[in-house]
Amino acid sequence: MLNSLHVKNLALIEETEVEFGNGLNILTGETGAGKSIIIGSINLALGAKADKDMIRTGAESAFIELVFTLDSEAQREKCRELMLDTEDDMLVITRRIAAGKSLCRANGETVTAKQLKELAGVLIDVYGQHEHQSLTAAKKQFEILDNFCGAELEGIKKELAGEYKRYKELLREWEDADTGSASRQKESDLIEFELKEIEEAQLAAGEDELLEADYRRMANGRKILENVSSAAYLLGNAEGESISEMTGRALRELKSVEAYDETLSGFTEQLSQIEELVLDVRRELSDYQEGLEFEPEEFDRTQRRLDLINHLKSKYGNTIEEILAYEKRQSERLLKLSNYDAYLEDLRREIDTVKEKLLALCRRASNIRREQAKTLEEKMLEALHDLNFLDVEFQIEIRSDEEQIHADGFDETVFLISTNPGEPVRPLANVASGGELSRIMLGLKTVMAEKDAVDTLIFDEIDAGISGKTAWQVSKKLALLGREHQIICITHLAQIAAMADVHFKIEKKQEENHTSTGIFRLNETESTNELARLLGSDLLTQAAVSNAKEMKELAERTKAARKKTEK
Repeated sequence: MLNSLHVKNLALIEETEVEFGNGLNILTGETGAGKSIIIGSINLALGAKADKDMIRTGAESAFIELVFTLDSEAQREKCRELMLDTEDDMLVITRRIAAGKSLCRANGETVTAKQLKELAGVLIDVYGQHEHQSLTAAKKQFEILDNFCGAELEGIKKELAGEYKRYKELLREWEDADTGSASRQKESDLIEFELKEIEEAQLAAGEDELLEADYRRMANGRKILENVSSAAYLLGNAEGESISEMTGRALRELKSVEAYDETLSGFTEQLSQIEELVLDVRRELSDYQEGLEFEPEEFDRTQRRLDLINHLKSKYGNTIEEILAYEKRQSERLLKLSNYDAYLEDLRREIDTVKEKLLALCRRASNIRREQAKTLEEKMLEALHDLNFLDVEFQIEIRSDEEQIHADGFDETVFLISTNPGEPVRPLANVASGGELSRIMLGLKTVMAEKDAVDTLIFDEIDAGISGKTAWQVSKKLALLGREHQIICITHLAQIAAMADVHFKIEKKQEENHTSTGIFRLNETESTNELARLLGSDLLTQAAVSNAKEMKELAERTKAARKKTEK
């Protein structure tokens, strides 16, 4: 659920904050007041493309903050995937937009726009002014049906997608395998040369790292020897000036007087440990010096071995492990080339096996779609009748073609509708008007409400192309949808605004040389007056206000009756 929105210096908004409520949140205002800016700011906070021109004139940056309560396990799981701390099930998303850059955070952690869009997928479903047009696309209709099918189909689709990927890989391998004998012989000769070169090197994993360490030691042997000798000299070989000699003399001086003060015993003990440590280091350095000696031939062998390994790396991989992996792959390829007919036969059989498994999954998915399509048809007819489609027919046609397999099966979905008695059903794209598409989309949203994991639905001017009784039916559907979801709806129609559980007004103000947009929560009286304005009255006459009151009372009775029926 979206608890609050805070916007600063975005377009016409200087600064505004709104706390949304449960159920149906209605936003109204004059044309041009900035209603779409409010919805746009939510989209921006959730990863939509930002532009510096969106920043309010005179400001250096724009700021948007959304505060959510996480109500579902799907939302919590997505936050865990993005490693976001969601203590108390709260999620705060912020975005600051400045010239040339944009900074997004979720619960204090920096996130990318892509991650914000992933979050948006489980937090909010935004239905824009023209989104109903997407209903005419076969892809959208297919997506709606699959979402309605739910978890049973989702599991099959995951398995199907894996088999489809394997099937496409095998087909590509088959296409690549279609080469002539001369070409295969040329490839075999090259692989044999490469394998011989790698085999003769007798590589061992990690060998290069050891060789490089030895090479560095030998290449810098003279400097190492000089510095080690100097250190050993200072520790114990300098006459009267070595650390060992000075430490020993200091120890003898303290021991000669420690009997007079017990405190000195601690110092003598520490100096004894230092003297012993210095002697140990000196002995180990002497041993190290002896091991520094090496023959020029050894250095030359190391250098030549490293040159060979680096040459192989330049051709077959960046590490010895990668070179050995390349050798394995090429050995397998050479085996295929040497038994090419058998390889092709095995490949053909594997393609047939995977295709048969793929088709079986496609048929299972298709059966689920056909069964669930009947249920969706029934629910949609009921929803469309409620939305004032009195003589409507709605059908879902599923077309299957085993020669046109895709990652989701072999089905295509077509929504068919007839809105007039006696007219045959036709594809939605060929029949429905803009206003009808808006109602059909709302009907779908209502039907999908029980399956929809997203808690907050935003409708930007759902009332496009409707009025009168139809608008009233739409308002009843929105109120019903608000029983299961948080709805945020921008509208121009009083019939829809009357159903509000929470009513906000978006208003544009002009003060001296600047204009600003704000959003305000309305009380009962203010909401009634706003309804009167929506009904078309420039002046708040008693008749207009009475009409608005009557509409609100009717809305309340409708909602109360719905609650009583549900009980």
